[in-house]
Order: sequence, then C-alpha cells, then structure tokens
Amino acid sequence: MKRIERQATVMITGIAGFLGTHVAKHFVDRGWKVLGIDNLTDFELSHTKYDVEASRKHNVDFLSDIGAKLLLKDIRTVTSADMLGVDYIIHCAAQPAMTLAIKDPALDMATNVIGTFNMLSIARDLNIPVANCSSVHVYGNDSNESLTEGEDAFVGSMTNEDAPILIGDVTPLHASKRAAEIYAQTFAETYGIRVANFRLTGMYGERQFGGMDHGWVANFTIQTLMEEDITVFGTDKQVRDILYAGDAARAFELWYENGEAGTYNIGGGESNAISIKQVLSELNRITEVKQNITVDEERFGDMWYFVCDSTKALEFGWSSEISPEEGLPKLVDWVKENKQLFKKEEK
Repeated sequence: MKRIERQATVMITGIAGFLGTHVAKHFVDRGWKVLGIDNLTDFELSHTKYDVEASRKHNVDFLSDIGAKLLLKDIRTVTSADMLGVDYIIHCAAQPAMTLAIKDPALDMATNVIGTFNMLSIARDLNIPVANCSSVHVYGNDSNESLTEGEDAFVGSMTNEDAPILIGDVTPLHASKRAAEIYAQTFAETYGIRVANFRLTGMYGERQFGGMDHGWVANFTIQTLMEEDITVFGTDKQVRDILYAGDAARAFELWYENGEAGTYNIGGGESNAISIKQVLSELNRITEVKQNITVDEERFGDMWYFVCDSTKALEFGWSSEISPEEGLPKLVDWVKENKQLFKKEEK
C-alpha cells in the first residue's frame, strides 16, 4: 500500500495500556500523528492491588511525553465523527484476562465483541484499514493432555493459522475473542474493509502492570523484584514463545504498508519459546534476588504450551527480532525504576 502524501494519522484504541504505549511510541518515532482512545478503566489493575491511580498516570504521562494525544472515550460508544481524518485503526483495547472473563462475562463480551464491532463499523464508515488484536487462546488448550514433559519445559509443536479453533476447554474469553475475529472476517469479506486479526502470544515489556490474572512475565518480574511470594498455577513447565512488545508494534506498521486482510500469528516463534521455570530462573540470574515459588492448582482454560508458527507474517515482512535475553533486562530495569508503583495499597 502506498504511503499517504500528508502526515498519516493512526488511532490506537487502549492506547494507555501496555501494548498501546509501545505501539504509540513506534508510530511517533516513524513520523505518524498518533491519536488514541482509552477509558482508563481500573478493572484489571484493581485486581493487582498496585497503586492504581499512579499506575494509570504513569502510562498517561508517557503518552504525553512522546506527543501522542489521548481521547478519554469508550470503544463501545465512540463514533465515526470522533475519528475523522484517521487513516488507520489499531484496536488494542480489550478485556484480556481469562480469569476476569470468567468472573464478569458480560463485561468481557461487551468490551471484546461490541467494542470490536464498533471499531469495525467505524472503519467501514471511513473506508480505512483496521488491525484487531486477538489472542492465541482461540486455539484452545486441548494439547495439554498430549504434551511431552521435559526436565524444564513441555515439548510440543508449533501452531499455524490453519490449526483447529476452540479445541478443549472454552471460557468466556475464548468466546469473545473468537467472535471478534469472526466479525473482523465478516467486515473484510462482506464490505471489503482491509482487516487483520493478529493472534498475539505471551507479550511482555515496559509499562506492563502484570498481575495474577494477566501478563505473567511482568507479574513474575514485579514479584521477584518486590521480594513477594510467587505462585505458579498447575506447573512451571508451561511454555510460550514470548514476544517483546516493541516487536509486536513493528508488525502493525508493516501490515499497514504491505499486508492483506487475513489472520496472522504474531509471536516469538521457536527461538523465543521459554517455560515459566526458565523465565523465573533467568529473572533470578538477572536480578540476583532469591525467589519464593509455590505451585498451586491448575486453572480452568489455561493453555500449557503454545509456540507460534508466524511464517504467514513474512508475507508483509514481519518476524520477531528481540530475544528474551535482550528483552527481559528492559522489563527488569523499568520495574526497578518504578518500584513505588507496585507497593501494595493499604486497605
């Protein structure tokens, strides 16, 4: 796709979230005008017991410092009139946590399905492309029972976009993310809108306020540095091909420039495949902080192994570049510099 002659404008939903800030930084650095929508919900953060107000302010201040404009709006009610002049929508806003989806399925559905439908409708009205952030959870966890158990990690095979969908335990998060994907495909095929579904896996990086419900790499990093007890659910041999958020941010621009409508795995691949046990060991090595780790009962719906085959993303020129050995120290440094944000609030 040819670049627009004037300065292009991108609208990032969920811009004040972890991934949103990385995408905003990438596009600012690339010379785009960056706008963003966020309702600054505290739903997920309130389950971490961090300093919610300060945590939200941290990411909002970051956006202001880099020159991205934040619009305080809800993805379910924002209109096309709010996006006039926008050339591209990157839809990062979501309810991403499986445990919280089980706790509040109505909120999960409203955010992930109705919110996504509204973004697609706006893209149709304005005739602009949209990238929808989906999740590898749509593949399901049926492989849990057939994995080979190694000394430090389960051993399995990579998964590509042609693999079966929703095989295994299905939670409200599985349903909402898959429904959003189907709507994205529908708008592409029925209305001719250029839409991508990005199935993202195991992302981590600075400005991620990970907790027990979501963002496990950041959660374990924070707990390690704050010298708090670490709880692993089920087994520490669970594997993900973790992806540094700056790597993911590159995919959005490359797809805008070169990509076709479709569904793409966006993950770290075999070279970034790493178990919980191995991440904890690496964090211990980097921080030199002793960890107190316990293993609790497994959680319904959890996927114990997933490694992306992201070959299809090569069609628009993307592959992961940053290894865990390079990315984890970036996260560690950020947590060290912002420890005050992770102190438990007094009740």
